[in-house]
Amino acid sequence: MASNPDLVQYIADQMARAGEVTYKKMFGEYGLYCNGKFFAMVCDDRLLFKPTEGGRALLGSPVLQLPYPGAKPCFYIDNVDDHELLVALTVATCKELPEPKPKKGS
Repeated sequence: MASNPDLVQYIADQMARAGEVTYKKMFGEYGLYCNGKFFAMVCDDRLLFKPTEGGRALLGSPVLQLPYPGAKPCFYIDNVDDHELLVALTVATCKELPEPKPKKGS
């Protein structure tokens, strides 16, 4: 089941204070990027963050879910209306992720 594009836009808007939040369609679902870093996904209308220690510290005991069969578990965020948490979680997660690799030919 593909995610609702309006929900993806809403989630991106909720995180806007964390940096430049964009999204790209990936395999019928969506990848979320902050300042060019891939940090979360929206799959089947579920928000899933890449697991990091900073994210775990903010969430306490996060619920883990698979974005799709065979994927690594991610932190499932059920309250997409809590923009303060989403901004803090985005910042904490991206702080620990590596910088994106330069595109070939750049």
